[in-house]
Amino acid sequence: MKIRLEEIFYGATYNDFLMRPQHAVVKSRKVIDLTMPLSRNIDIAIPIVGANMDTVTGEEMMKTLSLEGAFGFLDRNCSIEEEVRRVEYVKSQHSFVIENPLIVHKKATMGEAKKLINEKNSSSILIEEDAGNGVLAGILSHRDMPAVNQNEKLVTEFMTPFSEMITAKPGISMDEAEKLMFDNRIEKLPLIDSKRKVKGLITMRDLKMAKQKPYSSKDKKGRLLVGASIGAVGDYMERAEALIEAETDIILMDIAHADSEVIREAVKNFRKKFGRFELAVGNVGTAEGAEFLAGLGVDAIKVGIGPGRGCRTRLETAAGVPQLQAVREAYLAVGGKVPIIADGGTKNDKDIFLAIATGASTVMQGSMLSGTDEAPGIIVEDPATRQKVKFYRGMTSPEAVVDGTKGETEEALSTPSEGQSIRVPIVGSVVDILHRVKGHLQSSVSYAGEKDMVSAHKKIAKNPEKYLIKLSSASRAESFDR
Repeated sequence: MKIRLEEIFYGATYNDFLMRPQHAVVKSRKVIDLTMPLSRNIDIAIPIVGANMDTVTGEEMMKTLSLEGAFGFLDRNCSIEEEVRRVEYVKSQHSFVIENPLIVHKKATMGEAKKLINEKNSSSILIEEDAGNGVLAGILSHRDMPAVNQNEKLVTEFMTPFSEMITAKPGISMDEAEKLMFDNRIEKLPLIDSKRKVKGLITMRDLKMAKQKPYSSKDKKGRLLVGASIGAVGDYMERAEALIEAETDIILMDIAHADSEVIREAVKNFRKKFGRFELAVGNVGTAEGAEFLAGLGVDAIKVGIGPGRGCRTRLETAAGVPQLQAVREAYLAVGGKVPIIADGGTKNDKDIFLAIATGASTVMQGSMLSGTDEAPGIIVEDPATRQKVKFYRGMTSPEAVVDGTKGETEEALSTPSEGQSIRVPIVGSVVDILHRVKGHLQSSVSYAGEKDMVSAHKKIAKNPEKYLIKLSSASRAESFDR
């Protein structure tokens, strides 16, 4: 497919444009809907995606992003077992109904019960009559735990027995469950069938969270959405299988240069084994690369070769395309067919809107999120400034490569690095950043003269020369030098 890239996009990046303000049509910007497609079958309320980097999206970041209506991809710079553990952790948080609650049999000791509670970060555990039969006998919560060590005693000595419990049938509505729990002043509501077999558990905490945040990124069962990443060689198929079994919602197959035969073979193998499971693939930086991935039947395309702060690909190899040009090329090649994730190069909130206006559906963020409380990484104090910082690093930086290969440094460093590690200031919670970005994006949509992000995206992407102003060096200085 031959595209016609508009003249204004040649060599263009985010600081090259302003949007011409349009007649506003909403009375309040707060009502503007920012929902955009992450992939063919997944929409998110805030079009921000946490980067699949080990200093950006761990389980706490993943959980918080989804809870606030955004999204992220867990990094793969760890063992398969560890990535699976992170998926399971996020899936267990804030669900309206816990489908597989913790359970032990009546002959278990308090020590065994407490160990399981601590391992799964839970506040309670159900007790069954006999090992494996699932028949509810009681419940043990933190308030039932003795103040002194009683690890050798049986759980039956401390649990609330079934005869004193309030239970409900599977399928109870959120409102019905809330009323039943409030009326009986209970925090946990086990769901059982006619034979007393456990079918789930509802907690008041998760119930309130579900009602307070209806915009959260959740699956059909009310659990937080989770994204996880794999490579395209080595253990990628085993990793994908384990992650899918752990009920991740979308897999990101991520390598530095996805316009390649390596990806063709990897996607072919993935589809053969896992069918139409949701699959995003990246990175590419050209129309040809995007068209190549679309032809493989992927569900989202990640665009960006070397624009991020942690990447040195352009400096070391001369390979890359200015990011806004890359996004525009990808859109012209596959726009409207496959959602585009713009990855890298954004420095200000207006860049996120420009990426979406010119063709992206969502925008991946790395350095913007890496200094938050939820980002993985150790907090250190800069000896020169006494400022507390975290480290943000590209996934091909020497440090990331060595950590990912568990110290096998000779093999890990045999390929010259195309990433780097930098210090970023501590900025507080990612929730505050998301709220700020959300407000600015809503304002951008209002200036675009639309009621929602989808409409603004369609209008400007269809005719960018009408709505975007290419800046001169003087107008750029007037706009951005502060």
